[in-house]
Parts: sequence; C-alpha cells; structure tokens
Amino acid sequence: SALAVAADVGTEEGNRNLVAAAEHAFGPIDLFFANAGVGIGRGPESPESEWELAFNVNVHAHRWAAKYLLPGWLARGEGYFCSTASAAGLLSQIGSAPYTLTKHAAVAFAEWMSITYAHAGIRVSCLCPQGVNTAMLRAGDDPSTGISSSVVRSAGRVLEPADVAAVAVATIAAETFLILPHPEVLTYLQRKTGDYDRWLAGMSKLQARMLAGS
Repeated sequence: SALAVAADVGTEEGNRNLVAAAEHAFGPIDLFFANAGVGIGRGPESPESEWELAFNVNVHAHRWAAKYLLPGWLARGEGYFCSTASAAGLLSQIGSAPYTLTKHAAVAFAEWMSITYAHAGIRVSCLCPQGVNTAMLRAGDDPSTGISSSVVRSAGRVLEPADVAAVAVATIAAETFLILPHPEVLTYLQRKTGDYDRWLAGMSKLQARMLAGS
C-alpha cells in the first residue's frame, strides 16, 4: 500500500509532517529516500530566492528529514538513508552554480551521515545519476543558452526513472554507498581526482563548445 502526502520539503515543518504521516500510517520507517530536488539558477548573480530554494530543497531537506528519522533509528539500532544527489555533486554542472553547490553539499552530508552513524547500524547510500527523463531535465533549458539540459544530454544516455530505481534498489541491497546508474561517472570521478587541473581545463573547454553551439 502507499500513502500520498502533500508536503513542502523545502521547509522543516514539511519534512517533520512527512515523516510523522508515514510513521502514523505504516509504523517505523526502515528506509527513507530524500529524493526531491530543484535545478535552478546560473551564477553568483542568480536571485537570492533561487539560491535559498536550491539549498532548502537540495540540502536542508535531507538534514531536516534526518533530524526526525535519527532518534528512532538510533533507538532501534538500524535505518537506511538514501540521498538523491547527482553526478554534478561528484563532478560539476556547467551552467548552474546553485545546482552544483547544493548537490556537492548533498553528497557531503550523505558521507557525513555514513561516517557518523555506521557504528549505530545506520546505512547510507547516495544516488548520483547523470541525465534522467524527468520534468526537471525537460524544463532545464536556459532560455538564453539552453546550456543546462543540453550539456546533460550530451554527457551520455538519458535514463528512464524506472531504470534508475532498479539500479538504486540493487545497490541498496548490497549496502554500497555510491549509486551510479551511469557507471561511467566513476571513471569521470577518478579522472577528476587523478589530475584536477587537467579535469578543470577539460570542463572549461566543454563549456566553451556548449556555448559555441548554443
């Protein structure tokens, strides 16, 4: 069975109510997916409202959910938190500083959760896909350049949500931290950490090509 709950996860109250509604309907939560996200903004000049929304939904929602999940999990000695971040949280997102920053923060929070609570029986995974055929991707074209969505599409396959879900379920069953529906992301990450300057130069050239073709 399932329960639909209307909640603004960009607020602490929304996350508290969501957790409470699920526990009231089904009992203790064993596995929580922090899946909501927004892809907005460009550079530092983006409106403060966009920065605030990006941090509230992409980062603080994970923290607020964990705040209300952890007491029960710690008392029971088990629980599973799955954070939906993005390949942009491991690499970068050309065209959007708010998305890049908040997805890096989401990965960092998931890492911190894993480090801090592994001894208490709490497991954590972090979902970092590239392109997924969702409304966020379809609506993500910048009106002036089209760069945000086009760069995602050019990076590789755009997967269907069901395909991503299947990979997530299998990876969680194995209790592995990184969930990579696009396995090539691991290679990109290794190249980045292996030679940071070369990776940055390559990303800069990619951005130039994207702008030239827009």
